Amino acid sequence: MTRLGGSPVPRSAGRSIPVALTGVLLLASLVACGGDARAGEEDSSSERPVTRVINVETLTLDRQPFTEIVRITGTVQANRDVVVSAEEAGPIREILVEKGSTVRTGQALARIDDALLTSQVDEARARADLARETWERRRRLFEDDGVGNELAYLEARYGAEQAAAAMRTLEERLSRTVIRAPFDGVVEDREVEVGSMVAAGTPTFRVVEVDPIKVAGGVPERFAADIERGTAVRVTFDPLRGDVYEGQLTFSGLTVNPRNRTFPVETVIRNPGQRVKPEMVANMELVRRELDDAMVVPQDALIRVEEGFVAFIAVDRDGETLAERRHLRLGGGQRNQVVVEEGLEPGDRLIVVGQQQVAHGDRVRVVGSTETNGG
Repeated sequence: MTRLGGSPVPRSAGRSIPVALTGVLLLASLVACGGDARAGEEDSSSERPVTRVINVETLTLDRQPFTEIVRITGTVQANRDVVVSAEEAGPIREILVEKGSTVRTGQALARIDDALLTSQVDEARARADLARETWERRRRLFEDDGVGNELAYLEARYGAEQAAAAMRTLEERLSRTVIRAPFDGVVEDREVEVGSMVAAGTPTFRVVEVDPIKVAGGVPERFAADIERGTAVRVTFDPLRGDVYEGQLTFSGLTVNPRNRTFPVETVIRNPGQRVKPEMVANMELVRRELDDAMVVPQDALIRVEEGFVAFIAVDRDGETLAERRHLRLGGGQRNQVVVEEGLEPGDRLIVVGQQQVAHGDRVRVVGSTETNGG
């Protein structure tokens, strides 16, 4: 024990002073930290929540005419394509047209040697003349003078008729030694040469009619209730850019092909200059229906969801412009246009740019706006 000022002082008292000082400093630090935390809370509570504003472009809607089109691929066929065959036997004596020639109905294409048939016709004509003369004399004697019997009278009459019929048969056969075009068209192919021996039924020429020309295609069965004979059709061809052919369906099939679930349709179009050729691929546009006042919108403006399709429109509420979600019921469409049957009304401002970034209730800023061409 050490004495200080005459009084004893314990040795541990000298060490307690730093400990007390440490406690005071720790308390001051805690008080200071608590003050900073409260200050931070006051600062954060003074901040306002941030609401996003999205820039969009809109399209003001109005009703307008709309034509719904069914697009299919077709194939060009000759309106008529016939292989002309010989009807009599004999060697080909003369070829009168070449491949590629334009011919008219009944025009001679080739001649078969007719010497034998010509002789037979002359013989038949002589027999017919004799039979007719015999009949005339028997008739005058029997009818005017009462000479002869009825049996001889009838034999002469029917003999003259038989001879005349035999002569006409041979004359018809003689005329068929000339091979003729069955209709106006073009000689697409020739199968014989001078001197070729042909029999009845031997192919000789192929004649096709390409003006007008036929275009055939298959329509999916889901359009069976809308596409029929008389439906307007528009035909184009990729190799003939700028050429458009319009007409109506001349045929609409009653049965569905089980392999591709389509039914056949055909149209006939004019083909001046023969630019359209058989077996070319055709683009056919068939009018499914025409609407006078449809709500038509760009398909890109729609958003696919689990329940179907939705769109966003810009609406003004309480001095702000907000995005509003609309559920849609769609009708037909073509290219990038689609008919909205329910969900939108004339005057709605459809969001067409920025619709993928907005949600229902978002604030939006309209930076561009256009209007539909109402009908």
